[in-house]
Amino acid sequence: MNRFWTKNYPEGVPSDVNVAEFESLTALLEDSFAKYHDRDAYVFMDKKITYGDVDERSKIFAAYLQSLGLKKGDRVAIMMPNVLQYPITTAAVLRAGLIVVNVNPLYTARELEHQLNDSGATTIVILENFASVLQEVVARTPIKNVVVASIGDMLGLKGHLVNFVLRTVKKAVPAWSLPGHIKFNDAMNKGKSASFSRPEIKSDDVAVLQYTGGTTGVSKGATLLHSCLIAALLASDEWIQPGLKRHGGITGNMISICALPLYHVFAFVSVSLLSTRSGGMCVLIPNPRDLDATIKEMAKYKFHTFPAVNTLFNGLANHPDFAKLDFSQLRISNGGGMAVTEAVAKKWLEITGCPICEGYGLSETSSGITCNPADTDAYTGTIGMPMPNVEVKMLDDDGKEVALGERGEICIKGPQVMRDYWQREDATKEAFTDDGFFRSGDIGVMDENGYCKIVDRKKDMILVSGFNVFPNEIEGVADACPGVLEVACVGVPDEKTGEAIMLFAVKSDESVNEQQLRDFCAQNLTGYKKPRYIEFRDELPKTNVGKILRRELRDEAVAKMSA
Repeated sequence: MNRFWTKNYPEGVPSDVNVAEFESLTALLEDSFAKYHDRDAYVFMDKKITYGDVDERSKIFAAYLQSLGLKKGDRVAIMMPNVLQYPITTAAVLRAGLIVVNVNPLYTARELEHQLNDSGATTIVILENFASVLQEVVARTPIKNVVVASIGDMLGLKGHLVNFVLRTVKKAVPAWSLPGHIKFNDAMNKGKSASFSRPEIKSDDVAVLQYTGGTTGVSKGATLLHSCLIAALLASDEWIQPGLKRHGGITGNMISICALPLYHVFAFVSVSLLSTRSGGMCVLIPNPRDLDATIKEMAKYKFHTFPAVNTLFNGLANHPDFAKLDFSQLRISNGGGMAVTEAVAKKWLEITGCPICEGYGLSETSSGITCNPADTDAYTGTIGMPMPNVEVKMLDDDGKEVALGERGEICIKGPQVMRDYWQREDATKEAFTDDGFFRSGDIGVMDENGYCKIVDRKKDMILVSGFNVFPNEIEGVADACPGVLEVACVGVPDEKTGEAIMLFAVKSDESVNEQQLRDFCAQNLTGYKKPRYIEFRDELPKTNVGKILRRELRDEAVAKMSA
């Protein structure tokens, strides 16, 4: 394929990176551990650990995992929020030749049972706050080894107080019983007397099973090889350099605010692992929904990068204390996970002076595969252009490539793309074209410069009297209405038009009313795109990553209409 967009890359960004530079992700991590040994790698609740600490502790924990009899290729589930044990456990699992299975710590018992059985994980490292959920299902899963961590494990004397408050005062740790479990710190002590055997790890070995959100059916594990993650990291590292160098560069080592959950591919790859590759420091935020606490933590650092989803950008930008932060060193605000709306991007730029650099990626593509230039100075309304090593084409329903500027399904090929869906041959076959392109399920257009724009998810398209209506467009307009904080658009059944548009909105100003919102939409949208129904709500349902659950809203609306 003629990757014509590479001519528009920022100066210094190569069209390809050398994926063979490292034989495994483990080798890449160990390279950073050695190179940046004395630098701070992570900070959590004011406790900093260096790359040397991560190196030493992950090796000890890897020895412990091997002492359990785990062999190369065995799966280890990690069910924790953003705490110091997460990156240590991740590195340990990889160094032992095992496979990381990232698990959402807020999963219900049903969801957890499915993922443990689907992945075949025999070991789990879990925070005690969520142990009661595991207790419900552990007997019906392959889990044999349970390591239970506590928030305060690595915080020294302060940790005892933190654990006491969480358990006794805040009642944040429901009662649980998991016979035969071991505490994280006890496992570390056992690992000190165990011997670590370095396995041979190759680039085509499996490194991570990254499960899809599951909002469109059964959650599937994207099989990410060591080579997939190396390709993603090296490309991302090259991509961010022009952004870090602008405005006189940065002072000191790169500091990234990690407010997105590490179990999600965006934070796992494009924040934590990328920071390790760059020798930067990650500020771990365990609960970004607590905006007060998040802002208080951010105030302690002159941070250089802030990755987030639209809802988090929006929530922070509308918080009265956010504008008081020091943004003098902020060079890159990465947007992903969902579309960044123009109204949010505009407000963010006004407050921080740093434009949101929107990108696009999936669990199946090891996070980002397209992105706006990191040194951008403006909101483009696009997801940027394909990154190094990536091929993208838009296909119609017949599998034929559409012309530039025309809508088609975004299809992706490159070393970042997963090998397959874990043990799901039929789903894998359905997900790839005959020539090896992954079908994203997203509808997009590409312009003559290679910039792509997501029109919407294929499944989210609304058909009104034969006209295709894409919710992102409606939301982008309604979101800009004065007095509106955030919106979601869905299609509901209609006898006359097949489907009608329903808009859900949250107010930022209580004085705004339905007619004002209708008038605003009418000024900016053609007839068939105007919302038929408008409903104001106090909040919109979201995933733990912050994506608005359109399907849940639609199901509620349909049920109410048919009642």
